[in-house]
Amino acid sequence: VQLQASGGGLVQAGGSLTLSCAASGLTFSDYSVGWFRQAPGKEREHVATIRHTTRRSYYSDSVQGRFTISRDNAKKTVDLRMSGLKPEDTAIYFCAAGQPILSSLSSSRGYRYWGQGTLVTVSS
Repeated sequence: VQLQASGGGLVQAGGSLTLSCAASGLTFSDYSVGWFRQAPGKEREHVATIRHTTRRSYYSDSVQGRFTISRDNAKKTVDLRMSGLKPEDTAIYFCAAGQPILSSLSSSRGYRYWGQGTLVTVSS
């Protein structure tokens, strides 16, 4: 199983960026996919998840209204569209696939497979 995250880069505050996660080696439609991020010196935190069952999306409070997660099961990809970026959004962003229960979507323990991460830097 491989998850390949891409799309990171340097962007000015207020700008937009779209991250993409490409999966292979798994039955993609059987897995929820989440994005997590880890800033320097901080713990990894949940950003967003799109469930495989309902295709509903869930967001952390810090990105709600600014980020949008979507999936394309045919292409086996999940995108994270980020707008209104802030310097505090600077982090390495990871995509992960798993079958977490609804109450544990924000816990990294619910995700079995992880990508390598892509760096997002937001300048002020």
